[in-house]
Amino acid sequence: MDYTSIFWTLGVSFVLSVLFGPLFIPLLRRLKFGQQVRTDGPESHLKKTGTPTMGGIIILVALTLAFLRFADQGLEYWALLVACLGFGLVGFLDDYIKIVFKRSLGLTAKQKLFGQLLFSAIFCYILYKMDHSTVIGVPGTDWSFDLGWAYYLLVVVMFLGSTNAVNFTDGLDGLLSGTSALAFGAFAIIALEATQPQSAVFSAAVVGAVLGFLVYNAHPAKIFMGDTGSLGLGGGIAAVAILTKTELLLIVIGGVFVLEMLSVIIQVASFKTRGKRVFKMSPIHHHFELSGWSEWRVVTTFWFVGLLLAGAGLLLYKVS
Repeated sequence: MDYTSIFWTLGVSFVLSVLFGPLFIPLLRRLKFGQQVRTDGPESHLKKTGTPTMGGIIILVALTLAFLRFADQGLEYWALLVACLGFGLVGFLDDYIKIVFKRSLGLTAKQKLFGQLLFSAIFCYILYKMDHSTVIGVPGTDWSFDLGWAYYLLVVVMFLGSTNAVNFTDGLDGLLSGTSALAFGAFAIIALEATQPQSAVFSAAVVGAVLGFLVYNAHPAKIFMGDTGSLGLGGGIAAVAILTKTELLLIVIGGVFVLEMLSVIIQVASFKTRGKRVFKMSPIHHHFELSGWSEWRVVTTFWFVGLLLAGAGLLLYKVS
């Protein structure tokens, strides 16, 4: 496996995603699969009501086709598909119920948690069959420790945390598409260095798919990815971090996602304990919007932060 194969995978995935856009966007419009915008959010977002959502289907189909074409089958291959498509299915059901049955919350919390735990358990079973190492390394050091059976609990926590964090990030035009491309790009390089060809191909396929989707998702967005895309990407990035044995490095490379999730946790905890809000609105990208930043300024700033964090993650990996 070399960079040439990675670029081919990325290119094919990108082209497929771009080609699928003109096919899916009119179809979603005809089916009236439009976005429902929060009335308590920034007023400028109200004009986005009715914009087609569930565009994550484009991302998942494009990356899957490219991955199937260029990756070799094996347990790692199936683990990546289970993580990405499994969590993507949970997101699809959530989006479908919201839109078709006019239920603003989609799946109930218990239903969504059941789906997430189910695919986490399947992934853990594949890890067990792979005889995957339960040793955790600390980024930037030569320290490591073996978690034993508790490693599988960490895997479940990683999937729950990652999918929710990535989901929180999907709130502005192009925000998640750009930040996820940067994060998966870093993991593609790490996977090559770690001699994990399937993870490298998968990461490249994701980069191509989200960049192709960004053609239609950049401001002003013609389509949103919905939970179908965000949960699928969240599952995929957690799987790559686990398979490349960079579990803790995900906190750095996916730092934008972590920041978004922490802002929600801090906001909720502060309001429940003190009756006061720390941010004007959470997730934190809305705080900057309500502070007077344009949507494009928020998005490009977060992209830049994502680029710095991806670079920091690669640097830590090199010195580990």
